[in-house]
Amino acid sequence: MRKYTKITEKPSPYTELEQMETASILQNINKEDAKVAKSVSAVIPQITILVDELARRFTEGGRLFYIGAGTSGRLGILDASEIPPTYGLPYDRVIGIIAGGDKAIRKAVENAEDDMEQAWKDLKEYDINEKDTVVGIAASGTTPYVLGGIADAKANGILTAGVTNNPGSPLSVAADIAIEVNVGPEFVTGSTRMKSGTSQKLVLNMISTALMIRIGRVKGNKMVNMQLTNVKLVDRGARFLAEELKLEYQQAEELLKKYGSVKKAMDAYGNKKD
Repeated sequence: MRKYTKITEKPSPYTELEQMETASILQNINKEDAKVAKSVSAVIPQITILVDELARRFTEGGRLFYIGAGTSGRLGILDASEIPPTYGLPYDRVIGIIAGGDKAIRKAVENAEDDMEQAWKDLKEYDINEKDTVVGIAASGTTPYVLGGIADAKANGILTAGVTNNPGSPLSVAADIAIEVNVGPEFVTGSTRMKSGTSQKLVLNMISTALMIRIGRVKGNKMVNMQLTNVKLVDRGARFLAEELKLEYQQAEELLKKYGSVKKAMDAYGNKKD
């Protein structure tokens, strides 16, 4: 295994935090946060490879699984849970799994992340197969739950990727595609829910959004497959239709309610015009 420096555990460049004024604390946190987007931009080539592979596999019925523990696991679940309402895909296409199960979303589950065999057990509950992709998320790159899941997935012919904040970590070595976002030491030493977590959120946003665009869930720049689950979204959908089809708002709203989705309404209206 390659030697690597655990950047996420390096001391913060700031000391005596408890003596700082509130404004100084916030300004310095913001100063550190400003470094994150630049760090993410450096791994776009690796994210590109992953998205292209995902798009190809999705057209064959494949799924995307995120696995992680603690903050990383919660971020995977957050990204996965927003795909159905935003892009209208079923809940079983992008799936987030956290060490310790759903109860770990709100409360830490003791030692859950230390079990190297549990992630594969969790994945097998979904009948995971070679069309699927597993993305392990771990700031440290050493979380046993994630490493075990990635190793088992890879051994079973499944494409794997690792999102980590420690270049050269065991996760980077284990995964087929290594996405290593070096954001530097945290403002509070070792608190990877901060810059590391922010970078992970940005990376997952990029993966899932680019994937949804590539598989046709967006038209132009609009979420034409979003679920119309509240008044705000119905209004947004009606405005999308009115703009796209050059209709009055009321006519667009009636069309939307008739067909139940922006995409279906657009297709139906287009067919009628033809």
